[in-house]
Amino acid sequence: MRAMQLDTPGQPLRPASRPIPEPGPGEVLVAISACGVCRTDLHVVDGDIRNGLPIVPGHEIVGKIAKIGADVSSFAIGERVGIPWLGQTCGTCHYCASHRENLCDAPLFTGFSRDGGFASHCVADANYCFRLPDSFDDIHAAPLLCAGLIGYRAYRMAGEAPVLGLYGFGAAAHILAQLAVWERRKVFAFTRDDDIAGQAFARSLGCAWAGGSNEAPPEAMDAAIIFAPVGALVPTALRHIRKGGRVVCAGIHMSDIPSFAYNDLWGERAILSVANLTRADGTEFLALAEQARIRTKVTSMPLLEANAALNRLRAGEVEGAFVLVP
Repeated sequence: MRAMQLDTPGQPLRPASRPIPEPGPGEVLVAISACGVCRTDLHVVDGDIRNGLPIVPGHEIVGKIAKIGADVSSFAIGERVGIPWLGQTCGTCHYCASHRENLCDAPLFTGFSRDGGFASHCVADANYCFRLPDSFDDIHAAPLLCAGLIGYRAYRMAGEAPVLGLYGFGAAAHILAQLAVWERRKVFAFTRDDDIAGQAFARSLGCAWAGGSNEAPPEAMDAAIIFAPVGALVPTALRHIRKGGRVVCAGIHMSDIPSFAYNDLWGERAILSVANLTRADGTEFLALAEQARIRTKVTSMPLLEANAALNRLRAGEVEGAFVLVP
């Protein structure tokens, strides 16, 4: 199999040739047709979050099952599946027992603590794979597996906010904006201050207003989701939400949040974070994505150009999402 492998944090991925892995009990071998490039992959590659190396990043995986391990009855060879960030949980800890498997004490994460999708093949736990809506082809389905799924968890945690702000209009926000508009919410999109093209893109998806992250929205918001890994946006967003509103931090890593006046938080405003996803989130969101006729904007690139895709994502040079094709 072909793979793009991370050997050292902060260094480019290295093309590698490996034996095709064998699926163990409860696992499936997937021949990958597409894998999205997510900001979390940047955090893995840059060393913002660390685990054992070497690792093959990538956790927005779409492919077909090529081989099935023992004790797998939920899928058949040739079926198309999606493989997300949450790769496995222990099933027995306090969090798993209380239906919060996203907070599991002993999880495995695809592309971080088990090899992921910047490759031609990967092995996954069959219990953590998803069937994908037929209305999405492989490359357009890939961003749903993290930008969509974890974005949807953040969206749910924002509550029933009639006016919703999205800070950082990348892969996740362009998906969730469509869902929010479909649910008849008013969406305000916040981009980098000089990103005129990104603001136009947001308006084309139905956002009622789009501007720079340092601009004030046209009216107070009921909630805001911060997808950009910029801690300074937290007090900024707090100042623009109504009493009782929520600021949801949707990333796995963020720069430090600067100090702010207690008065900006007072009035039962809340700040909360989102960690990972549950399989229930995935099943619910994928059904909604088809009902809402969400359309992902993607730029496909060959697998060997993974480093170029990561560099362009780091620089903000993407409208929607990059997707690697083996």
